[in-house]
Amino acid sequence: MSHRPTLPSRPVRHFSKQGKWQRNKYVGVSLVGKTLAIMGFGKVGSEVARRAKGLGMDIIAHDPYAPVDRARAIGVDLVSFDEAISTADFVSLHMPLTPSTAKLFDDETFANMKKGVRIINVARGGVVDEDALLRALDNGTVSQAALDVFTEEPPPKDSKLVHHENVTVTPHLGASTSEAQEGAALEIAEAVLGALKGELAATAVNAPMVPAEVLSELSPYVVLAEKLGRLVIQLVAGGSGIKGVKVVYSSARDPDDLDTRVLRAMVTKGIVEPISSAFINIVNADYVAKQRGLRISEGRILLDGSPEIPIDSIQVHLANVESKFAGALSDEGDIRVEGEVKDGKPHLTLVGPFSVDVSLEGNLILCRQVDQPGIIGKVGSILGKMNVNVNFMSVGRTAPGKQAIMAIGVDEEPEKEALKLIGDIPSVEEFVFVKL
Repeated sequence: MSHRPTLPSRPVRHFSKQGKWQRNKYVGVSLVGKTLAIMGFGKVGSEVARRAKGLGMDIIAHDPYAPVDRARAIGVDLVSFDEAISTADFVSLHMPLTPSTAKLFDDETFANMKKGVRIINVARGGVVDEDALLRALDNGTVSQAALDVFTEEPPPKDSKLVHHENVTVTPHLGASTSEAQEGAALEIAEAVLGALKGELAATAVNAPMVPAEVLSELSPYVVLAEKLGRLVIQLVAGGSGIKGVKVVYSSARDPDDLDTRVLRAMVTKGIVEPISSAFINIVNADYVAKQRGLRISEGRILLDGSPEIPIDSIQVHLANVESKFAGALSDEGDIRVEGEVKDGKPHLTLVGPFSVDVSLEGNLILCRQVDQPGIIGKVGSILGKMNVNVNFMSVGRTAPGKQAIMAIGVDEEPEKEALKLIGDIPSVEEFVFVKL
């Protein structure tokens, strides 16, 4: 929080220490009534919101995966990315560095901000395109910036951004306070004492929680569970938040003989890791899920057949969320995906009501269209012309001439132009690209 009130007053302290008592030259900025956009509403972002409200600021936040009710509980409105950056007087970054957030704040993003906006980055350096930020400072789009993190740390000594007169810099201090260090020491001590008492150590990375023979038997299903989690989180529309996840196992094995803890953990890992900086394992999965307000439940479908095969299929449901791909919605309105292990490899077998059969690996395009001749050829032709190699494809439909879905595996991410051309095909109703 120290960066916010510091922004308007940084030069004042400097010149006052030089004996220059120029009161009329320096006019500050009141925080009361100003709009603060918090980009990333996790643990840190929500704490910043609480404190900023005490300063009289109006708080909005953008986090496509934050539960709406948690934000409302502290009087914060969750809004779209575009609304957040276009209406804020102050923008504070608290998001992880992932492939989707790398250089998210670029020339285009800054161009859509309010003239004179102030930027605070205490998250990750790579989230901001530093060259773009420098240009935005020079042209006045960004009036001031406070930076605790950089793409390269420490930044070069001749960095124009660091030496810019409207930039306040700290050396990645993060939680470098005596209180925070004392808190970390207490947390470590409590964890050690708990482990010595035989309690579960939530931060352990190598605790043998599941017998080796069980892990060996479930190893291909572990991969399947994580892949399904990674898929389903990429089908969530921004701003809807996630609260409830249900994992359903179909198996002929007696439930008492099927230990699913590692599978539940891997679904959690697949959902949480792409949208955060957390590292998930079997030991801390439930702890991290609880910390993020994510409720994980499990269900069983008991099948007839041989119990020698531990699991026939795994379903993952996300309830009460909006989907960026309506074809993934079940009849109940949940986002639903299902997969099986075939020849030791994870396969996607169901998306919403559509049956498919594709390998859960690499890059995948899901495309929903009217079931009619020629669509497969048109999509394949577009990808071929754009030099995108297709390595597998599966088509499922609800009924002849009705709705159909294509699941297309590609070697690399298609350019935006290729995806736009696919979307422009008259019979194509929607599409989404996901990385697995």
